[in-house]
Amino acid sequence: MINDMTTVLEPSPLPDFVETPYIKDITERSLSYIMAGFPVHFRGVSGTGKTTLAMHVASKIGRPLVMIHGDEEFTTSNLIGGEYGYRFRKVVDRFISRVSKTEEDMTKRWVDNRLTVACKHGFTLLYDEFTRSRPEANNVLLSILSEKMLDLPVGRGEEPYLRVHPDFTAIFTSNPEEYAGVHRSQDALRDRMVTMDLDHFDRETEIAITHAKSKLSEEDSIKIVNIVRDLRESGKCEFAPTIRGSIAIAKILHVQDLTPVSANGGFTQICQDILASETSRVGSKTNQERVKEIVNGLINKYC
Repeated sequence: MINDMTTVLEPSPLPDFVETPYIKDITERSLSYIMAGFPVHFRGVSGTGKTTLAMHVASKIGRPLVMIHGDEEFTTSNLIGGEYGYRFRKVVDRFISRVSKTEEDMTKRWVDNRLTVACKHGFTLLYDEFTRSRPEANNVLLSILSEKMLDLPVGRGEEPYLRVHPDFTAIFTSNPEEYAGVHRSQDALRDRMVTMDLDHFDRETEIAITHAKSKLSEEDSIKIVNIVRDLRESGKCEFAPTIRGSIAIAKILHVQDLTPVSANGGFTQICQDILASETSRVGSKTNQERVKEIVNGLINKYC
């Protein structure tokens, strides 16, 4: 614990993490950009593993990790720090018994927030969904990523500029701009980082992740992934189902000690409930019937 507002994490290999050739390639490219001094930005739709990949890359760097989650209400002070509370000091001088001298002093108390802590100590910064914060709140990042200098308010009471530690590293993640609650990032900020656009995992990786996360057999994991991928590629859904759908279906089967075959009609209902939820924001009857029809055909095909 650096102070009462900032928690520093010790990155370590994630449990059940699967490193297929697809994942290994992204990891190695990311680390090469970071070694060259560039921040890395993982951009992609929901369910493409952006945050998990960022955590994995951070564990490879090996430095303490500071996480920030983008928020609409953020201001610059939420990133670098601000004046929180007061420090009160009172001195009573009774050196001469008949004379009492009192001095009182009250000053505002400055607390560094996570971005300042990471820059000062050379930690790895993971700014998750950074475009959910307003662009003006992120302006402070421009000088950090370019000039390696953090401009601090006068109220901090120390040097007005903080030179960024040479070991400081930044990793960003974001959703596409058309997502609800996402702001358009500054061109100047995007120009200072290497953006890697992530798509859904390849089939081999999705099978490996589903199997590892659910503990369901590989054979049954393959059936589930095939169903979800075919539904995604059908192009008939409002939103494409992701690896999260495969994991959810597989976990439910494993907890109930079922397989796609032994569950009979229960497997069909589980798929419909999970995938209808994933593929529509409003849960319309039309979408439910569409998913039901497609899923029934896929179950007959693969099971």
